[in-house]
Amino acid sequence: MTSIAKPVRRILTTLPVLWVVVSVVFLLIHLVPGDPIVQMLGEGATASDVSVLRHAYGLDAPLGTQYLRYWHGVLHANLGESLRLHDSVMHLVAQRYPYTLALTLAALLIGIAVSVPAGIFSALHRGHWPDRVLGVISLGGLSFPNFALGPILILIFSIQLGWLPVSGAGTGRIFGPRFWLYLILPAITLGSGLAGVLTRMVRTAMLEELGQDYIRTARAKGLSERAVVYRHALGNALIPVLTVVGLQFGSLLAGAIVTETVFSWPGIGRLTLSAISNRDYALVQGCILAVGLTYVAVNLLTDVAYTFANPRIRG
Repeated sequence: MTSIAKPVRRILTTLPVLWVVVSVVFLLIHLVPGDPIVQMLGEGATASDVSVLRHAYGLDAPLGTQYLRYWHGVLHANLGESLRLHDSVMHLVAQRYPYTLALTLAALLIGIAVSVPAGIFSALHRGHWPDRVLGVISLGGLSFPNFALGPILILIFSIQLGWLPVSGAGTGRIFGPRFWLYLILPAITLGSGLAGVLTRMVRTAMLEELGQDYIRTARAKGLSERAVVYRHALGNALIPVLTVVGLQFGSLLAGAIVTETVFSWPGIGRLTLSAISNRDYALVQGCILAVGLTYVAVNLLTDVAYTFANPRIRG
């Protein structure tokens, strides 16, 4: 099978996953205990009010008809209207999605920027005090929860030092000059756990590569240690790390809910919590669908990138 056919096959195998994601999101409102319409309106709602809202949401139709309608809406970018905010779900999600995506990507960049040099340095000093210190720090990054780290960073860098904003995303446009100042603390909070995971992964992968025969051959040829590490070992060591980065992206999306709440970040996470508390099920469905489809897309891109990066698979 050619190198082009393999990514195509992986793309085709993603289609059933997309079908499952959309189907599960559709069933979400039907799996809620009790009557979701009564929960929306409250216990004091009359039978007439319940009937009208049930018809408005199309919940009086057979389940199969509802399922086909939902798929029609998804394919036409029409996810219904928010009951509380009186706006289309698609418009609300589109407003908040760039903020969550920016936060997640910034956390990912921070995690990679910290973990790659730290993992290499730790591997090159295996068993010595730098390795032990970095091991403790990476374990701390894994163990320290976002809801605790966030307030500590706010206390130090916002309240005590006054260097960065406390919360929010500014009043200007997204990706404007001031936007990045508001992004720093949430991104560090969200990316700290990823940095801990990747540091240990890079260290392990580097140690494995440095023990391979081709590394000993490179050293025997008189190559400098820098060339051996960065030109030969590092590229192969980062191939398995690429897969972990794609898988961790989903964890960042999930962790963004907590981080967005701590920093009042106007992303999908806060929108989801608000929709849940207001029993706005159409909006909950839209938010979960956006996160689920993003996770599937990122893992597909990671899978395709891994296919091209790994010579054993590419060949």
